[in-house]
Amino acid sequence: MGTDNINEEVVSKNFIEQIIDEDLASGKCNKDIITRFPPEPNGYLHIGHAKSILLNYGLAQKYNGKFNLRFDDTNPTKEKTEFVESIKKDVEWIGGKFDDRLFFASDYFEQMYECAIKLIKKGKAYVCDLTPDEIREYRGTLTEPGKNSPYRDRSVGENLDLFERMKNGEFEDGAKVLRAKIDMKSSNINMRDPIIYRIARMTHHNTGDKWCIYPMYDFAHPIEDAIENITHSICTLEFEDHRPLYDWVVNECEFVNPPRQIEFAKMYLTNVITGKRYIKKLVEDGIVDGWDDPRLVSIAALRRRGFTPESIKLFMELCGVSKSNSSVDYAMLEYCIREDLKLKVPRVMAILDPIKLIITNYPKDEVEYVDVPNNVENEELGSRKLPFSGELYIERDDFMIVPPKKYFRLFPGNEVRLMQGYFVKCEDYKTDENGSVTEVYCTYDVETKSGSGFTGRKVKGTIHWVDAKNAVPAEVRLYENIVDEEKGVYNEDGSLNLNPNSLTVLKNCYVEPSLKDAEPLSKYQFVRNGFFCVDSKDSKPGNLVFNRIVSLKSSYKPNK
Repeated sequence: MGTDNINEEVVSKNFIEQIIDEDLASGKCNKDIITRFPPEPNGYLHIGHAKSILLNYGLAQKYNGKFNLRFDDTNPTKEKTEFVESIKKDVEWIGGKFDDRLFFASDYFEQMYECAIKLIKKGKAYVCDLTPDEIREYRGTLTEPGKNSPYRDRSVGENLDLFERMKNGEFEDGAKVLRAKIDMKSSNINMRDPIIYRIARMTHHNTGDKWCIYPMYDFAHPIEDAIENITHSICTLEFEDHRPLYDWVVNECEFVNPPRQIEFAKMYLTNVITGKRYIKKLVEDGIVDGWDDPRLVSIAALRRRGFTPESIKLFMELCGVSKSNSSVDYAMLEYCIREDLKLKVPRVMAILDPIKLIITNYPKDEVEYVDVPNNVENEELGSRKLPFSGELYIERDDFMIVPPKKYFRLFPGNEVRLMQGYFVKCEDYKTDENGSVTEVYCTYDVETKSGSGFTGRKVKGTIHWVDAKNAVPAEVRLYENIVDEEKGVYNEDGSLNLNPNSLTVLKNCYVEPSLKDAEPLSKYQFVRNGFFCVDSKDSKPGNLVFNRIVSLKSSYKPNK
């Protein structure tokens, strides 16, 4: 091997980047790379859309090109301004910067209409009076060719007249459609004279009542790409069979340097709900409290739960880009947020199921302050001082009257360390009428303060705590998958197989006083309990609400 190659960097490129490189090298693409993310504003974006956003934006960045956010708003029956605004927010949050490159398909309705006129004049489109059922019947099947519509041979003049009258509102909804004239015997059903315009009297969120005919997606989408000079139209695999129609539209409409469609595999996440129909029903039935309920995987829900753009980018990098559909375990997404937050956020003390610990020999009414590092793995986050007194809250699980073997926390006669505090020894306890422990009585050894250099003896257990006199009340929400992972997402009848334990609300929790003024979406690691985020919808000053983002333990093991 020659020495010239020794220091060359080996760069791994996905198949889309390889295609773009080939197009640039061959001169097939002789302009700036322009990509786009083209959502339909008929719902909230979910984790699968994040892959498309990051892929398209990343390609534009890599090739010093441009990235468009374009709304494919050609179906007013399901579209809302609410969805437009939510999508814009999600795309920006995930990192897709579109700046002044925000577009709407509806801005091009006039040009689409002119394209349809062009096709009619070329003898490539005709007005058809068949009913929807008749059109389906004439289309044929996967094994049988279709047959021509009896209206297929209308003259250019008649088609122009009828199409203009369709636009002018002279016919009832559904009475006529405009169809492309391609090939009713094609092996690809999408090419069997597809409908490209239909009559529909609907108020559009952007154009109002200006139009009563609307283009079909397969006709509109390639025109939108061509008008915006998109070089590479990146879409998911289900559009692979539509590519011949995509190419037919841009070629017959005579666009110069038409876009190139490239398909990649969708990302399927195990045991999650992404279907808009199902999420809408969950919202309407009050099972979740909106499209941003933290149990969902809409981008808004992930943001509210506490996921970060960086964690989602890492997740997409681990998933990669391929031509083969596959499923990804949700545990991988959880691994990514742990990796992102573990060095970023403070590690604080919070008690989710409290019992009181009373240090009987601690000076009454005295409060001292102990120095606590904000993150033992990241010294740059500094430290804070926490109040410590003779009355604390500890986790109920950290005390047992009759412990099992290898239980190293508190039980009668045992000694443990209070994290960043002292050694305490359990002397007694108190129960209520149901036998539930309410208070634990301990003594402390003043010589054993953390950081004092005490070496007289060792203890095996360390537990966390919150000072009872200064503790801040909080509500904590713990989440499981909204569907039953053991039984799968759907029942035999197609309904959702819901997990009744998907949400647990803990009302009587206590957090350390440093969290008193925690802002919405602030993130923390609760020592020994997981990563948590201040809820952006329900948390208010004086009424803190925390969502658990993820527990501390992971079942996912990344490949090294």
